[in-house]
Amino acid sequence: MRKKKRKYRRKPKWQIEIAKERIARLFEFAKQCFKTHPERSKRYIQLMRRIALRYNVRLPKNLKRSFCKECNTLLIPGRTARVRTNKRSKSVIIKCLVCGSVYRYPYAKEKKR
Repeated sequence: MRKKKRKYRRKPKWQIEIAKERIARLFEFAKQCFKTHPERSKRYIQLMRRIALRYNVRLPKNLKRSFCKECNTLLIPGRTARVRTNKRSKSVIIKCLVCGSVYRYPYAKEKKR
């Protein structure tokens, strides 16, 4: 017996807009409550990521680089993250101090006018 092929449809635009609003609001909540309730902050980031996956919404670069993908901790330089620059490879190296994950992001020199 043959299986039927499923047709995947995109979510309606209004659902995607609501998902983006929820993601932004959850990130703000995570930043606000990090000092007092770090575990709650992790939960907010976990929910934010799950919403982005379910509604196929791409997280903005500034949000994506501000939390650890392994342990969902908010990356705050000096408190939960160590930030270094590498001149040779022209990259920013961010190390999560909670789980030890390392992230490398390239950077380029500014162009002179």
